[in-house]
Amino acid sequence: MTLLSVNDVHAGYDGFRVLKGASITVEEGEIVCVIGPNGAGKSTLFKTIYGLVNPDEGQIEYDGRDITGDDQQDLLASGISYVLQRNAAFPEMTVRDNLELGAYIADGDHDTDAAIEDVFEIFPALREFEDTPAGNLSGGQQQMVELGRGLMLDPDLLLLDEPTAGLAPKAIDMIFEKVEAINDRGVTILMIEQNVKTGVKYADHVFVLENGATRFDGDAETILERPEIREAYLKTERA
Repeated sequence: MTLLSVNDVHAGYDGFRVLKGASITVEEGEIVCVIGPNGAGKSTLFKTIYGLVNPDEGQIEYDGRDITGDDQQDLLASGISYVLQRNAAFPEMTVRDNLELGAYIADGDHDTDAAIEDVFEIFPALREFEDTPAGNLSGGQQQMVELGRGLMLDPDLLLLDEPTAGLAPKAIDMIFEKVEAINDRGVTILMIEQNVKTGVKYADHVFVLENGATRFDGDAETILERPEIREAYLKTERA
């Protein structure tokens, strides 16, 4: 079943158009990776999906409903969560307080303590730091906090904007393993990733964005074999 559909979206800032016909589809249960060069419009695409940028043209549907231009509170309530690029944690606040912020719009029936326990099951390393200021944690641990905060309302779709940006190679593998663990719990993942080879490795489907438009897409197992992908993104990895 198609969970998210972005159809020929055009959007930008102050009259400057960044997206010029971006289209993607995300099937329920998938990990979908969006790749492309710097300036291709990847982050703008996510901001437009999440109502932070209003599109000039096009339509965005989630679970069969038009959500084009919906505000963030409505999107959170409908089951979409958005984890920004790194350094979004509040460094002076404890890990637990950071996680609790992820449930700030929850109604009185939501069990925040149980949601935090679920986060600790996925990220057991955070349990021992729950009373520690987030700024005292390593980069990889802070990214766990941010991922955990995005899970506090039990989303169906999680948007991840470059979840491994600035991390050491060992931490990158760890974060992707956690992304897989989240997906195994039934959360559909849509992510942007600059580390193309690693991002594609953990994805089911890949979309390539260039100059604000979707150039092509394909199954993760085969897309790295396309000559244009190897030429554009894997030059330094060839013998």
